[in-house]
Amino acid sequence: MRWLKLVRGELRKLTTTSMPWTFVAVLVVIAAINAAAIILGTDADGSKDFIATAEDQLSLLAFGANAMLITGLFGAIAVSREYGHGTVVPTFLATPRRTRAVLAQLTAVFIGGGMLGLVGAGLIVVTGAISIPAVDYEFLLSAGTITRILGAAVLAGGLGAVLGAGIGALARNTGGAVVGAVLVLLILPPLAVQFASGAASWIPGTLVSVLSGVLDDPGLPAALLALAVWSLVPAAIGLVAVQKRDVV
Repeated sequence: MRWLKLVRGELRKLTTTSMPWTFVAVLVVIAAINAAAIILGTDADGSKDFIATAEDQLSLLAFGANAMLITGLFGAIAVSREYGHGTVVPTFLATPRRTRAVLAQLTAVFIGGGMLGLVGAGLIVVTGAISIPAVDYEFLLSAGTITRILGAAVLAGGLGAVLGAGIGALARNTGGAVVGAVLVLLILPPLAVQFASGAASWIPGTLVSVLSGVLDDPGLPAALLALAVWSLVPAAIGLVAVQKRDVV
């Protein structure tokens, strides 16, 4: 079975269920909460200095870190449910070379995660652009900055989904996959910082902030490489696990 046909088949699996739309609904809710925080929120002195500068607005509207967490759950659920429901069996029967099938699945999940990241970041930017002027502050982000926010969210979303997919292939049940994704993306990073302060520059949240332009340490090339490691190591472990054990 040709590669593109495999990827199209995996994308069809993702888009013909309600799961992606559930995640889109979550993104809409997050954007609404962000807009409400801008309109209703104040600093301790009653001012709104948290949106007064371009840097403040960038920090508030950059969505990459949230995109990676959300799409990590997306990837984990998308892959683990295939094993739970047995829908992966026809895929492996049609494509006995499991490596090709799993790589096609990872590609489809990467595309789906990137799209979710784009939608989420777009919603955040649009609602921010509407709500900030509504409280008599100027929207200060340039087109270039907005493009960087969107690009960072797309990449973080894709990589987060691949990370979650690797965990899903390893766990093979939805509950375990979700717990694993939360552990790796939400619980493990702050624990690593507690044990080694130097790790703060290499956790996903910091790395995605570098992509978005919020931070500049450890630098863009290093951040891209480190994010790739965060994503591809779980994916590689999941791929090896699929090769070495029975499907059912």
